[in-house]
Amino acid sequence: MSTSITENIFSNQIESMVRNFVKENLEVILKEEFKNYFEVEHPELKNSKNGYYERGLDTRYGRIEDLSIPRDREGHFQTNLFDPYQRRERWLGESIITMYHKGFSTREIGTFIERILGDTYSATTVSNITDVLVEEIEDWQQRPLEKRYSVLYLDGTYLKVRRQDVDSEVVYVIVGITDEGNKEIVGFCVGGKESALGWKEILTNLRNRGLEEVLLGVFDGLSGLEKAFKEVYPRADVQRCVVHKVRNVLSSIRQRDKETFTKDLKKVYKASSKEQALHYFSELKGSWNKVYPKVISSWEEDLSVLLTFLDYPKIIQPQIYTTNTIERTIKEVKKRTKSMNSLPSEKAVEKIVYLVSKDYNERWSKRSITEFASARNELKSMFESRYGSTIE
Repeated sequence: MSTSITENIFSNQIESMVRNFVKENLEVILKEEFKNYFEVEHPELKNSKNGYYERGLDTRYGRIEDLSIPRDREGHFQTNLFDPYQRRERWLGESIITMYHKGFSTREIGTFIERILGDTYSATTVSNITDVLVEEIEDWQQRPLEKRYSVLYLDGTYLKVRRQDVDSEVVYVIVGITDEGNKEIVGFCVGGKESALGWKEILTNLRNRGLEEVLLGVFDGLSGLEKAFKEVYPRADVQRCVVHKVRNVLSSIRQRDKETFTKDLKKVYKASSKEQALHYFSELKGSWNKVYPKVISSWEEDLSVLLTFLDYPKIIQPQIYTTNTIERTIKEVKKRTKSMNSLPSEKAVEKIVYLVSKDYNERWSKRSITEFASARNELKSMFESRYGSTIE
């Protein structure tokens, strides 16, 4: 007999012994619970034993078949070990949700559970277990928000979602910086193609839930987004993502000019003041307008919203001239879904994004961003100047 076969037999024997040990001890506890319920807790109940019924239970030690549960004639007794219709220990549901959070597909989770329990868990069964999150997600999406956020970062990403067929659908994500300087994913929404109307609906929902005062919105150049943002938050400033703008224009610059042009352009958005930035842009225009008129015109048209960050405290300027803050969050969502060719439903996408959001918000709540904490008094003055009152 080979060594591997011997090891497998021995391993199976050990697993069987452990399951039997757990089963025997659970049954002892159940009998003691039953006795204590009628003799100590409720001696007034005129009831009698009515034998046992058998059921299975998935545990961390494997599946236990034919677990004997004592019962009474009136059905008063209920063990504290598990709920009446519970067929698995809570650890299993929690483990499945954790694996789902880490990016395992429902099929991969089912295979893993089958391997450790010896019982089949289909992708549908795993999905049903994670449905415990649905009500939690609904509560999260309706939770009251703080009144004041210094900055809102807006960005979207596309994931493949199956409805009748598979297609890419946008996940809208909004990250805010609180009055205390903490980052927070304040909301997300799944479905369709990214649009200014979609963003307006999400922003309106945030405002209706209490998020009323914003200093700055940071996002890319999606058509109509600036208008939609200002309709919901008319007193807020807009900052177009400089990094996206630079990346877009450099694709139009010939290779031989790229190094010099980039150096001249960098002077504009690395300037120490808005006046200096405008001066450097004037120089950029003088040097390159004849060669790349469309590029210069594009920058000139957007210059006011590209340089907004220079009106804010210097210490936070590197944090607000780009959407990098939210892009890291987006990358994490993509990472968690990388192993899945497509997600089976909108609900499945919401579960993933919610778990990522919950994880980040728990971590971010424990520490503020140093730069925003340092600028808190300056930002407070900006709020009071713009909105005319202090926060309640």
